[in-house]
Amino acid sequence: MTAATHELKPVLVFDSGIGGLTVLREARVLMPERGFIYVADDAGFPYGGWEEQALKERIIDLFARLLREHDPEVCIIACNTAFTLAGADLRAAFPGMTFVGTVPAIKPAAERTRSGLVSVLATPGTVKRAYTRDLIQSFAQQCDVRLVGSENLARMAEAYIRGDTLSDEAVMGEIAQCFVEKDGRKTDIVVLACTHYPFMANIFRRLAPWPVDWLDPAEAIARRARSLVPEVADAVHPDNFDFAVFTSGNPNFSTKRLMQGFGLTVR
Repeated sequence: MTAATHELKPVLVFDSGIGGLTVLREARVLMPERGFIYVADDAGFPYGGWEEQALKERIIDLFARLLREHDPEVCIIACNTAFTLAGADLRAAFPGMTFVGTVPAIKPAAERTRSGLVSVLATPGTVKRAYTRDLIQSFAQQCDVRLVGSENLARMAEAYIRGDTLSDEAVMGEIAQCFVEKDGRKTDIVVLACTHYPFMANIFRRLAPWPVDWLDPAEAIARRARSLVPEVADAVHPDNFDFAVFTSGNPNFSTKRLMQGFGLTVR
């Protein structure tokens, strides 16, 4: 190995659970020379039921430890709820660290829609956040944007990717409000404003009453991270990273198996 190889810092990907794997998958393609550390705050999952100040303090405290222990090159916050709530505070608390955030893809949705009817499928926390309303005000005033907050979909996605079976009725109960018909127009774009949701995109497509564009932000997040991470042309992929950390310290067997499928060992 070259000296440059040893100096390469890892990329840290953070999520409340396993939804951030959608972002990790894209980031790996764009940053093949980097090692990755995936952090799942499964002890705090789901974030939707938390009181805002308590959750913000939890995230800040977690990152104080994570940055000290892992010294990453960049941190990708692959969680809309975490970033829209605590992104500014993270940047203020750790000014020497680069944070790449995840926010609802409202701007690209507004640019792509033809009908002008856009839905944002998110967690209740993301739906009620002022950050989300500001995105609509800034980029989608000309659109009719419906915010759909699902209490259960993130938990359902976690179960689904671990191999559990979901009923069509249960899924449809969470997404039905996304589909709007108005003055002869129909919703044509649904923003997946939770990184867990793309894992269920095939189910969504099958159940949708008409075809819509399901907007997954993972690739855009990965591109942004790549633009901020120095490229090292002759680097050899480090073998001391590519692991997952669970804040519970006790992920179950199916979760460990899933991590292995993504090329991650569990520590």
